[in-house]
Amino acid sequence: MGEQVSPDSANATYADKATKAVKPAEASKPVGAAGTGKPARPAGKASGAGRTSGAGKAAGTTGRTSGTTGKAKAGKSRGTGGAKGDEATPKKTVKPWKPESRLAMVRRARRINRELAEVYPYAHPELDFRNPFELLVATVLSAQTTDLRVNQTTPALFARYPTPEDMAAAAPEELEEIIRPTGFFRAKSRSLLGLSAALRDEFDGRVPGRLEDLVRLPGVGRKTANVVLGNAFGVPGITVDTHFGRLVRRWKWTEQEDPEKVEAEICEIFPKSEWTMLSHRVVFHGRRICHSRKPACGACPIAPLCPAYGEGETDPEKAKKLLKYEMGGYPGQRLAPPPDYPGRPAAPLGTGDE
Repeated sequence: MGEQVSPDSANATYADKATKAVKPAEASKPVGAAGTGKPARPAGKASGAGRTSGAGKAAGTTGRTSGTTGKAKAGKSRGTGGAKGDEATPKKTVKPWKPESRLAMVRRARRINRELAEVYPYAHPELDFRNPFELLVATVLSAQTTDLRVNQTTPALFARYPTPEDMAAAAPEELEEIIRPTGFFRAKSRSLLGLSAALRDEFDGRVPGRLEDLVRLPGVGRKTANVVLGNAFGVPGITVDTHFGRLVRRWKWTEQEDPEKVEAEICEIFPKSEWTMLSHRVVFHGRRICHSRKPACGACPIAPLCPAYGEGETDPEKAKKLLKYEMGGYPGQRLAPPPDYPGRPAAPLGTGDE
């Protein structure tokens, strides 16, 4: 695993980086003197004639000076929370996202990718594996569960069945018992037995390095195949999981719901060399900041580039409390993370710190 970075210092570094750009680009200005965004002058000191109209009452209803007569609003200031005397700090607001051209969207998408590369320079697949077979099995097991639960389950699984030949010969009930913590264990057991037998009989016990061969294996679709190709063979691919699909729609890179259509449209936006790492960065961001139900908008480093800013918590301090994994000071999902991972490793199954 290499030398571990101090969790406290690492968490502070990456939390600061994640919150450094949370101010939206289109925040509204306070209502004040006519069209300037500056606060209105106190009653009795208005420019022009130097007198206020109606014993200090506002000359209009908008909070602006009235024409060129120098009349100014006093007391209540509309649009600032109704504070009297002192001015209240206006809340951040973001104007409705304006339609953009295809070219503008592509430029914005690529800028988001560059920003995420700075925030998550350590982005990686969050499944523990030592070879293509282990990654293939772990990815199949990850359906409808967390990578953490898979990582806590696979050590015992690979200790018992280290090769496709071993797993193909496994008793179904024994295999089911080992993978039970990942859920849907009967269906997953059938997939593992089937793909292991296929690897043994058709590929000499080796995981193939071609998409068309991988998707022929039981339980393996395009998402699983792209994970294996990109991380075990270095073949670029877009991995469209629930996090990836949710974020690219929020960012208006696509409106498609079907994973294969999402993959095709995103592939057109980015060069092939970026596909695998883009997938990791987007998934990392979705798991740590841009959550499904309550995204931490106020702690998001790409808030000025996001059409969906405001769907979640915009207060920076409240948003920080929503951050997960190393961003929030918590353990990650891998029991054996890469050496450059700044957070803490996950705990093994049954240790009480899961």
